[in-house]
Amino acid sequence: MNLNQLRKQIDEIDRKILGLINQRGKIAKEIGKIKTRDARDYLVPGREQQVLERIEAINKGPLPTKSLRAIYREIMSASIAIQSPMRIIYLGPEASFTHAAALKQFGSSPEFVPGHGIPEIFAAVEKGNVDYGVVPVENSTGGVITHTLDMFIESDARIWAEIMLPIKLCLLTNAAADTPRVVYSHWQGFEQSKSWLEKNLPDAEKKTVFSTSEAARLAAADKEGGAVAGKIAAKLYNLNVQAEGIEDMRELNFTRFLAISKNSPERSSRDKTSVMFSIKDRVGALYDMLKSFKKHSINLTRIESRPSRKKAWDYFFFVDMLGHQDDATVSRALEEIEKESVYLKILGSYPAGGRAEDL
Repeated sequence: MNLNQLRKQIDEIDRKILGLINQRGKIAKEIGKIKTRDARDYLVPGREQQVLERIEAINKGPLPTKSLRAIYREIMSASIAIQSPMRIIYLGPEASFTHAAALKQFGSSPEFVPGHGIPEIFAAVEKGNVDYGVVPVENSTGGVITHTLDMFIESDARIWAEIMLPIKLCLLTNAAADTPRVVYSHWQGFEQSKSWLEKNLPDAEKKTVFSTSEAARLAAADKEGGAVAGKIAAKLYNLNVQAEGIEDMRELNFTRFLAISKNSPERSSRDKTSVMFSIKDRVGALYDMLKSFKKHSINLTRIESRPSRKKAWDYFFFVDMLGHQDDATVSRALEEIEKESVYLKILGSYPAGGRAEDL
């Protein structure tokens, strides 16, 4: 076949794809009516996870699974928008990594609102001004974001989903000769690209700002400036990407984000549960608490402590575990822990984030 004949085949396939996508949209609209009637959430992350896993299982190529996931993310996002418009607040500004995480989780169809701080995100969700909020909670190399954990102590917001985002840092600049004399970034951006900067820009002045997106904005306004930021910021601020992948631990640099809501999601096939508790002030108290998890064969994926801010040397412990709070083993372990703790709060059971091979 010649080129024109192949292009005609593509055009015919596109016509069929469009018809099927719109047919899917009509069915999604009917599903939305049922959800409205039954007062059910329009977004069901477990169902979305199920759809993506099924597509992965039946995919025979040549399109890679990662590409198909991105395509279906947008199809599902558009389908939800047909059912009900949504507002998502994220830790801004625009083009931040939290913005990228929100787009990965919800697609591009909702209305996205940048928030000016983690407390604002939680407050907007609790007041019902938005449907969901997205906040960072930990980085694989930089550690936990303590402000997010602290907000859960007082907030009634629930964890609705987790989002695992690989952090790919770039040097963005419009400086003459592509050699910025000043480099802007968030402190974690500098920390995660320390070796690269020392080797390639040892004499550049480093200025710390509150986000990588703000760093890109400042670099765009500075003829001698550059920014360590994500590629998404280059497009927004019309900056050149001088170098990509400048993070020191390229294969291990991920940030975990949480989507929060007033409600809990439906159970999925692969859940995680997060809780916080405080313990009695006695020798071996924490050890005794953790024994309950071992007794019921529950895999803990994270444990952190934070000061209670109520009295000196009083702490809350944050624990993530595999399984749903309604699983028999998880439920029994939490019952035992509640009896031994001063305070126990379940922050949510939600679908576990993407596997490393999907990121």
